[in-house]
Amino acid sequence: MRARNGTRVPPPLAEDRVFSPTGDVPRTFKHSLLAQTPEKFEGGSVRIADSSNFAAAITTTVAMVEIEPGALRELHWHPNGAEMQYVISGMGRMGVFANHGTARTFNMQTGDVGYVPISMGHYIENTGDKPFVYLELFRTAKFEDVSLAQWLANVPPEVVADTINVPRELVEALPKTKSPVQRH
Repeated sequence: MRARNGTRVPPPLAEDRVFSPTGDVPRTFKHSLLAQTPEKFEGGSVRIADSSNFAAAITTTVAMVEIEPGALRELHWHPNGAEMQYVISGMGRMGVFANHGTARTFNMQTGDVGYVPISMGHYIENTGDKPFVYLELFRTAKFEDVSLAQWLANVPPEVVADTINVPRELVEALPKTKSPVQRH
C-alpha cells in the first residue's frame, strides 16, 4: 500500500510481526499508564510506573499526578533522584526549598517543564479552575518520596514542637499516613 506522497505504508503490527527462533523479548517495553488504576486521595490522584509494575523501567520512573482545583501535592522531597515535571494540562504553582532558608516559587501551565534537584523540598498547588495534570519524571528504578507532614508526625511530638516552636497539639494532629494530594 502507498500513501498519497508515494511512500510505502507499513502493514498492521499483527501482519508485520517477526518471529525469532530464540523467542520473544523477555519483557515488554510498553506500559499503559492511563489503564492503571490510580491511587485516589482527597484532592486528586496519582499513577506510578516504576520497576515494581513495569519491568523495563530499570532506570526511569514516572508518576502522573492530577490535582483538583483548590488542592495541592503536599510538601515532600525525593531522596533517590532529581525530579523533572512536564505539565499536561492546567495551571499551578510550584515552591522549591533549598538549604539556608532559600526558596523559589514558579507559576506553571500546560507545556511547561520544571526541575527539582535531589532532596529539595517542594510542593505543587493547582491555581486554576480545572484539574492540574503533570508528569513527575525520575532517573531511578523505584519511585520514592518523603512527606513532610508524615515525617513530622512520626517524630516524638515534643521534639518537633520544641524545635520549630509550635504547640505540641499542632504536631499531634498531623496525619501519620501519607496523602500525596490533598485539599488545603
